[in-house]
Amino acid sequence: MPTPKVIITRPARHALRLQEGLQQCGREVVMFALFDIVLNAETSQIDACLRNLSDYRLVIFVSPNAIDACFTRLASLDLAWPHEVAVGVMGEGSRQALASYGLHAENTHIFCPIHPERTDSETLLAVLDLSGLRGKKVLIIRGDSGRDFLADALQLQGVEVEQVAAYQRRIPAFDEEKQQRMRALLSQENDWVITSSAVLSTLLEWCCQIDVADATFNAVVKMQQQHLVLPHFRIAEVAKKLGFSHLTLTASGDEKLLLALQSDL
Repeated sequence: MPTPKVIITRPARHALRLQEGLQQCGREVVMFALFDIVLNAETSQIDACLRNLSDYRLVIFVSPNAIDACFTRLASLDLAWPHEVAVGVMGEGSRQALASYGLHAENTHIFCPIHPERTDSETLLAVLDLSGLRGKKVLIIRGDSGRDFLADALQLQGVEVEQVAAYQRRIPAFDEEKQQRMRALLSQENDWVITSSAVLSTLLEWCCQIDVADATFNAVVKMQQQHLVLPHFRIAEVAKKLGFSHLTLTASGDEKLLLALQSDL
């Protein structure tokens, strides 16, 4: 039986490291982006925050995309990160993103969940110095949608929280070319790398469109039977609710994804 292809559903520019690692270990990779990340055109709010970063005791990034958006704006404003400002991140992918911009444990206080298998707002909250943050200002840099748990929890602890949306996630049109590629991918077994729970809904919506055009193809069922590789337990929970049954859960970070996919060889 041939080795399954690895389908990466991230935008290509965010998947190069994983793609190269998989190709080096002999896996065939297919780039099939189900979303794109676009920086918000309106930058007045984030620019105002970045010009006054030293006013914040802590800046929390909800994802590597938030980090990229922040440092893109810093470069545009010709500003440097003040290393006395602590940083909070959810997982290893964000740690790597920070390191690419020169922020690491040797020069910045970085808060991150202790257990790599459970990285989310709740586990980040557990490692924060809440008493030290009480009465202080915290900035959360995020996308245009997402959970408000962290902001609400910090405010309940007497923390002054400001949130700013730096980017938005866009779903591409499911045009004829993508429909043909989707049908071809569903005609064989693959390993799908899913790093966002929103991708799961998009996949099923696209499969429904295929089934409307050709009810004999059973695209939804075929998709639910594909093997998904997931770096977060919350994505796995959503996958189970949506009827996916063949799941591999890894810790966060491309290295963990790569290890899981190497084991399929």
